[in-house]
Amino acid sequence: MVTTGELWATLGSVMASVMFASAIFKQYFPYQLQGYVEKYSQKLFRILYPYIEMTFHEFSGDRLKRSEAFSAIQNYLSTTASLHATRFKADVVKDSQSIVLSMDDRQEVTDEFKGIKVWWVLGKNIPKTQSFSFYPATGEKRYYRLTFHKSHRELITGPYVNHVLAGGKAITVKNRQRKLYSNNPSKNWYGWRSTKWSHVFFEHPATFDTLAMETKKKEEIKKDLKKGYLLYGPPGTGKSTMIAAMANFLNYDVYDLELTTVQDNSELRSLLIDTSSKSILVIEDIDCSLDLTGQREKKKEKDEDKEEKNPIEKKEKEDGGSKKSKVTLSGLLNFIDGLWSASGEERIIVFTTNYVDKLDPALIRRGRMDKHIEMSYCCFEAFKVLAKNYLDIDSHELYAVIESMPAETNMTPADVAENLMPKCDEDDTETCLKNLIEALKAAKEEAIKKTEEEARKFSRIENRYRKSKFSSTSNPTSKTHNNLHTQTIPTQNLSMESLGCLVL
Repeated sequence: MVTTGELWATLGSVMASVMFASAIFKQYFPYQLQGYVEKYSQKLFRILYPYIEMTFHEFSGDRLKRSEAFSAIQNYLSTTASLHATRFKADVVKDSQSIVLSMDDRQEVTDEFKGIKVWWVLGKNIPKTQSFSFYPATGEKRYYRLTFHKSHRELITGPYVNHVLAGGKAITVKNRQRKLYSNNPSKNWYGWRSTKWSHVFFEHPATFDTLAMETKKKEEIKKDLKKGYLLYGPPGTGKSTMIAAMANFLNYDVYDLELTTVQDNSELRSLLIDTSSKSILVIEDIDCSLDLTGQREKKKEKDEDKEEKNPIEKKEKEDGGSKKSKVTLSGLLNFIDGLWSASGEERIIVFTTNYVDKLDPALIRRGRMDKHIEMSYCCFEAFKVLAKNYLDIDSHELYAVIESMPAETNMTPADVAENLMPKCDEDDTETCLKNLIEALKAAKEEAIKKTEEEARKFSRIENRYRKSKFSSTSNPTSKTHNNLHTQTIPTQNLSMESLGCLVL
């Protein structure tokens, strides 16, 4: 009977012989002969080995982009790994409320599909040439290897792989933490772990239910979401809150694009290509971001005339011109249109502005910005939403006093919210509502005073103009008389500003 020691000795002897023969073969046999031997040995191995292997690499192409298939498989196997694997990688997701387990390197798990067993292994290739670096090795390449019997080729390569990818993507949507991105300056795009976009987790609480707006208007927006939005209105009317509510409603990421840090159209293209699907691209205060308004040609001519008169300013502009953004309106429009054609309905673009009349018509035309939403001053219905948000009430006896007041003055939802918030622990609901009533009264009185002051100012200017006209009429030889008769200006067609300029 063969003992265990003898068995190990025999096995060691066989392995040593094989290694010796392999070394002799590689060193002394011609290279061409080695190729033939390896080719036919592999054929023989495939005949004797009844299994097929499929490999899914982590990075595709030139490693610039992580494979979506790899990510989907990783998420799909996270449920199977918790049952079969012995080593895990743990990660916390979704508001730190749950832990997701995934396979560790070189672990194998078993899966079953329609009674057929398959095996998954997470492997890693380490480069043979090692170099000293303070950073982690970038040459490591991870992959998933799927092994199954060759008699099930069609079922596994088709339905099973599709099942795995679909299940992985569903888990990704369920567990993913939405993010708020902001673009980095191009000088920070390169280097270890450098990216075009930096991000934080998006945790804004706004929803359409808490948005201070008429219910009918909110329902219209929710039922007919477009691909392009223009939000306009005075500061404090809730434009940014509207964007957050849209992102939470759709479960989309948000990309906040700061155009003033983008040097040219090429950089803009790189940034937009690097955005993901299921996202909202936001350009706030588009009228202030760049010279993208309808007045750009007129401004250019004015600047050129100014430079001719002042050569010092012209020289300074030439020296510092390379630092300013050269993004053009046509470049922005072309890239936006290209994004929509490439991504279908999974991207929304939102422009915001305080002054819609300053924007170039090509930027906001229908078909590009399909929905124009005016974010106006607070109305009574919007007030009730804010009262529910901050005071947790649906009605109050002071509502009858407040009901007509928002329509009589221009107060933004932000100002209303500030007055509704308790200033100290002793402030109750009634105190907060009374504070708002006093603020609305003060705003109304201030508006009345401003209107009366403007009326008096206009009246004084008009009287001075009439006196000047009467004086020139009584003295026909005066220069003023000649000027007034050569250009008659009716006062009813003059604004207060033009009268002020004329008389003063």
